[in-house]
Amino acid sequence: MDDLKAKYLAQIADAGDEAALETIRVSAVGKKGEVALKMRELGKMTPEERQVAGPALNALKDEINSALAAKKAALADAALDARLRTEWLDVTLPTRPTRTGTLHPISQASEELTAIFAELGFSVAEGPRIDTDWYNFDALNIPGHHPARAEMDTFYMHRAEGDDRPPHVLRTHTSPVQIRSMEKMGAPLRIICPGGVYRADYDQTHTPMFHQVEGLALDKNISMANLKWVLEEFVKSFFEIDDVELRFRASHFPFTEPSAEVDIRCSWKDGTLKIGEGDDWLEILGSGMVHPKVIAAGGIDPDVYQGFAFGIGIDRLAMLKYGIPDLRAFFDSDLRWLRHYGFQCLDVPTLHGGLSR
Repeated sequence: MDDLKAKYLAQIADAGDEAALETIRVSAVGKKGEVALKMRELGKMTPEERQVAGPALNALKDEINSALAAKKAALADAALDARLRTEWLDVTLPTRPTRTGTLHPISQASEELTAIFAELGFSVAEGPRIDTDWYNFDALNIPGHHPARAEMDTFYMHRAEGDDRPPHVLRTHTSPVQIRSMEKMGAPLRIICPGGVYRADYDQTHTPMFHQVEGLALDKNISMANLKWVLEEFVKSFFEIDDVELRFRASHFPFTEPSAEVDIRCSWKDGTLKIGEGDDWLEILGSGMVHPKVIAAGGIDPDVYQGFAFGIGIDRLAMLKYGIPDLRAFFDSDLRWLRHYGFQCLDVPTLHGGLSR
C-alpha cells in the first residue's frame, strides 16, 4: 500500500490537466482501480488481517481522493488565471455610445414630483401595499356602505372561514400611509406618499394596478390658501411652464371637508394637449382640508391641528406630460415602447438642472 500511495500521489502531482487527472482517478480508486481490487481481497483474509488491512485501505482511498480534489482545484485556479489574463480590459476606454437601458416614464415622473415636493419641504413616506380595511377605509372616514368598499371595486385578501381578524385589502389609494405617518410622527407633518395602488378596473385610462402620490400637511394655521399655493407651484414646476391657471370645483371626499377637484387650463388642437393656455379645462387631482375624524384616527387632536391633503395619479401625469395615449401600454413590457418613451437612467431630475429632457 505504501508503494500504491507513492505511485499515485506522484502521478497526481505531475498531472497537467483535468483529463489526465480523471485517468489517474479511474486507475486508482475507480470501480476497477487498484485500490478497489485490493479491497476485494479483504474477503480472503482472516478477521485479524481485515482489521488491519481494511482501515489502511480506506485511509489510502481517502488520501488519494483528497489529493485528486486538491489538484483539480489547483488546475481550475490556473485555468481561470490564464483566462483572465487573456481577457484583460482597459477600463479607461470610453463607453459604448449605444444605450442599454431606459427609465420607465412612471419612474421618471415619480422622481420629478419627489424632487419638486422636496423643494417645498415635503418628505417621502411609504407603507404596505396590503393593509387592513381599517387603515384603508375606516380611519379615512369611509363608511361601511360606501361603494368603494364593495368587492366589485376593491381587491380583498382571502380569509379562512371563521377568521375574525380584520379583513385585508390591496390598498385602493396611498392614504393609509397618511394615517400610519400621523401615528408614527405626530404633528406638525408634511409628507408625500407615492406608490402603487389597486382597483378592479381596466380600460384605456384605468388599470387594476396604477400609481398615486398623495400629500399631507398638518399644522396649527394651515388653510385652503396654502393648499392652492402648493398645487400651483407643483403644476408649474412639473409641466415646466411659467404661468398656470387652476380651477377649484367643490366636490365630496369622505376624508376631506371642504373638498375640491382641481382642473388645469389647457387647449386641444390637432390632437395635441397644451397645458396653461386655451379655453378648455382638464381635471388632474382631488384635494381638500383633512376631515377632523381622519386627524383623530391618526392620533392627533383635531382641535389643535388642521391641514390639507391631495391625491394625484402619477400615471395620468406622465401621460399628460409626455403625450402617452393609452395607460395600458405602461404595463405591456414592450421594449420598443420603452425605448421610445424611456429616459436616460443617470439623468436625475432636479429643479435647477431641469426635470426632463
